[in-house]
Amino acid sequence: MNRGRLGVIAFACSIVAGGVAAQTTSMTVIASGLNGPRGLKFGPDGNLYVAEAGTGGTNGTVGTCDQVPSPVGPYTGGKTARISMIRPDGTRSTVVDQLPSSQDSLGDILGVADIAFIDGQLYAALAGGGCSHGNPDIPNAVIKVDRDAGTWQQVADLSQFVMHHPAAHIQPADFEPDETFYGMIAARDTLYVVGPNHGQVLEVKQNGHIRQLIDISATQGHIVPTAIAANGGTFHVGNLNTFPIMPGTSQILDISRKGEILHAMPGFTTVVGLAYRNHRPYAVELSTEPGNPAPGAGKVVRLSDSGAIEDVATGLTLPTALTFGPDGNLYVSNFGAAGPGSGEIVQIALGSSE
Repeated sequence: MNRGRLGVIAFACSIVAGGVAAQTTSMTVIASGLNGPRGLKFGPDGNLYVAEAGTGGTNGTVGTCDQVPSPVGPYTGGKTARISMIRPDGTRSTVVDQLPSSQDSLGDILGVADIAFIDGQLYAALAGGGCSHGNPDIPNAVIKVDRDAGTWQQVADLSQFVMHHPAAHIQPADFEPDETFYGMIAARDTLYVVGPNHGQVLEVKQNGHIRQLIDISATQGHIVPTAIAANGGTFHVGNLNTFPIMPGTSQILDISRKGEILHAMPGFTTVVGLAYRNHRPYAVELSTEPGNPAPGAGKVVRLSDSGAIEDVATGLTLPTALTFGPDGNLYVSNFGAAGPGSGEIVQIALGSSE
């Protein structure tokens, strides 16, 4: 099975949440009942904002446009994705909803992939949009969200860009015409979005201009890049890799502002989230057992002072993203690629020296 994608594989969506089964005593569930929580960031108001994949839909587009090959395709779409806000007391409210969500033939769901803030303005990257995902009226895009009005407007059409700027190395049996965008960050008033299926990192200006920062597939092949972070003047991109999982075969790539790979940090497994603290990388690993993703096999890891990869939190199930909070703790989307309603946000308490 040569797949590497998020929402991950069909059986993952059938896992029922039973709370955190963790070996780490410092983990606390602060929100639950979410529909495929993916990227998450704290806003200027101190609240946590979470991108949710949604529940898919029933609209099909077979015969209308290019489809994702079987057995993954075709997709069916609907307007069930949303962005939620989680207050410090754990209560959830909807910031904006009726965003494109899509479910493939194996049960995997795509929707809102990630979010970022620039000068207090909320932006989101859509992964469930586009005709090949059953949502022909809304492409995969970067959108700008009015948090007060609960409305949004398109900033940049990512579907159109990748169709007109193909990557060097594609996987024909697993090709996504509209991409399956995943990680997004804001750096120097510019957004950077990662495309796992094509292997590109795109730079998106606030005026909607798009350019390719780097085509990772050109030198690395189909490694399924997912997570992106910035540390100093360098970007860092982690990759999921293809299935079946082979522990230790994922890496974190250091990429210059000019789009050059500077260094590769190997030894990771299924990286789907990445953040830096004190110039030290923390990574979310979707599942660390060989084979297919397994319940309880997700981790948060980091580099030790000696350069070894060490566990921070274990026992997670299909975690999909992480971010540092203003309190210095980590927040993780858990059960992020599981069934609708099973998603949760977990706080991982870190000491001040960590």
